[in-house]
Parts: sequence; structure tokens; C-alpha cells
Amino acid sequence: MTKQPTVSVIVPTYNSSATIAACLQSIAEQSYSNIELIVVDNNSRDDTKAIAEEYTKRVFVRGPERSAQRNFGVSQSKGEWVVIVDSDMVLTSSVIGDCIEKAGRDGKIGGLVVPEESFGEGFWAKCKQLERSFYVGVTWMEAARFFKKDIYVRLRGYNEGLVSGEDWDLSQRIGRVTKVDRVNSFIMHNEGRLKLGKTLQKKYYYAKKFTKYLDANKTTQQVDSQTGIVARYMLFLSQPKRLFKNPMLGLGMLFMKTCEFGFGGIGYINAKMQAKKADA
Repeated sequence: MTKQPTVSVIVPTYNSSATIAACLQSIAEQSYSNIELIVVDNNSRDDTKAIAEEYTKRVFVRGPERSAQRNFGVSQSKGEWVVIVDSDMVLTSSVIGDCIEKAGRDGKIGGLVVPEESFGEGFWAKCKQLERSFYVGVTWMEAARFFKKDIYVRLRGYNEGLVSGEDWDLSQRIGRVTKVDRVNSFIMHNEGRLKLGKTLQKKYYYAKKFTKYLDANKTTQQVDSQTGIVARYMLFLSQPKRLFKNPMLGLGMLFMKTCEFGFGGIGYINAKMQAKKADA
């Protein structure tokens, strides 16, 4: 009988006590059994680390950002394949098994996209769930998170200089040297009780950091669509039945995205202005 390849699941955490147990439990309940679980915590001030230690002995402390945490986790792993899971995600039971099966059928695969679906409490979380549903199968929006370890290591993993767009960046670099495919099983993304103000604050923060992603991916074909407001609205409007199945949710989602683009634009412009001042 052929031995199942080991899959190392890397979970970066920071003050994740509200979501980490559900995340790690979903990993423990995978139908695929040969899994190594590694948690890399960024000095959480809550019970994240203690909760993680109930699921694995391989809990490390590392920062300063999630890209560094992910890369460190991979450096400590023993698997032939690695999968990066955020602490607010819940894996459906067949995710790892489906990835291994797909990769086993095609030796050219070096990365796999696992589609995401959002869930959460309140109106804005439902709006985010609707938004994310439009991205399933859209190649310029989705990014791989299941990787052949030797390729990941050869490409030095996530660019630790990026705080925003790092998922797209790695997935696109992987795609230039090997095949990136996708599976149909889902990862569920826990939005919690989403608040519009906090969402816009986060969008502003990441947009300020987005210039580094653009500088690193100037020639990448997907960038225009990823950053284009028109492309995003065209995507939403291409499926009016889905968008307006619940008219209030559809309008709420469009309002939320418009606000996000606005705050993102302000963050991006501020970052460019600060860079110019620094160069002057």
C-alpha cells in the first residue's frame, strides 16, 4: 500500500481566541489523516496560544507579520505538501484529501486554489458572504494556498516585504514555474460580527501597503483586473439574479464595496504622497 504523503498545515495566529478552536478542530476532523499541524503565534495577548496547545505540540512564537509567520511555519514542517490556513477559517472535512487526490492525478501541479465562502453575524457579514460568492472560479481573484513544499521553498515562500497582496503575489509566482489548479471543496471564512467601520479601517490600512505589491507585479496580467473598480463591478453585475436575489443585500454589498474602494483609494494616495515626501 502506498504511503499517504504528509501534509503540513500552517496556521498563523494573533489574538485569535474567538476563532482558533473552530479552525483547529476542523483540521483535526479532516477525512485525510496524515496531517502535521503547526501554529505560529505572533505574541498574542489572549488565550490563543493556550488553545492551540490543546491541538498540537508544535506551537511557535514568531512575527512580525503573517507572511513571516507562514514562512517560518513551513521552515519547521516535514510534509511534502503545505497548506496555509488563516485562524478565522474553518475547513470542510474533505479539503486536504481532495487536494492530495487532485495533485496525485497530475504531477505538474505545484499549487492549488481552495475556494472560500464567508459566514458571520449581522447584515454586513451577509453582504461580505454575497461578495465572496462572486469570486469563486475567478482566476484573478482567487489565490492558491496548498503548495508543493519544494517549490514553495525554492521560491522563498511569501514575500515578507508585502503586507497586502502577498497571497496573489505568491500564487502568481508559483503559476509561472508550475501548474496551479483548484479543488471544489470549500474553506469557510468566519467574518464574525462584521462592522462596516472596522472593515473600512482595515481596507485603508492594507491599501497603504498595496504599493509594494504593485511594484513587485507591474508586468503581471491579473493586476489590472485585481485593482480595477470597473472590472469588479462588471463581475458583480454579470450575475444580476444572484446580486439582487435579496435586493437589500445586493444594494448593501454594492454600497460596502464602493466605500471600501473609496477608503482604499485614500489609503493608496496617502502612501504615495508619503513616499514622495520621503524621497524629496
